Amino acid sequence: MFTHTLPALFTPGECREIFQLSEAEAQDSGGLVGGVQQGDIRRARISWLDDEGPAGWVMRRIMEAVAQANRETFDFDITEFGERLQIARYDDSEAGHYDWHSDIGEGRIARFRKATIVTQLSPTDAYEGGGLEINLGNRIMSAPRDQGSAVVFASFMLHRVVPVTRGTRASLTCWSHGPRFR
Repeated sequence: MFTHTLPALFTPGECREIFQLSEAEAQDSGGLVGGVQQGDIRRARISWLDDEGPAGWVMRRIMEAVAQANRETFDFDITEFGERLQIARYDDSEAGHYDWHSDIGEGRIARFRKATIVTQLSPTDAYEGGGLEINLGNRIMSAPRDQGSAVVFASFMLHRVVPVTRGTRASLTCWSHGPRFR
């Protein structure tokens, strides 16, 4: 299996703190795929947190979680975390969503992604729709919706965020890197 669930990676209070850290950062349209505007593929607002300074504790927790998942599930050759932490907001006013995609690509950075971790920052009752789904080939897995829960999955796996129909879903995403898969 290429998924690993962490039911309580962050507490609700820590999720609120992470969200507050992200509000201090500039937000951009998350509709970019490979540098090209793709509004029909993704509608979200994103911001980035540095892995040092006030958000350093967040990155340390993410790194520990991915290391645990890698030991217990994947056994990938992970050498670094080469990207900042991404906070995504999917809002009902824009039917926020992200259609089926994988996180590996031909981009300068994306080609080295090994494992993706997505953490649920919003309380479960803060939104409807907006579920993270991962295509396991013979079935679709719905990621946990509990605030502070996380799922780690192989970056080559297809996944999506279904449209938000009420409220706002916020998530924290990070990617670990290593040599290309062979």
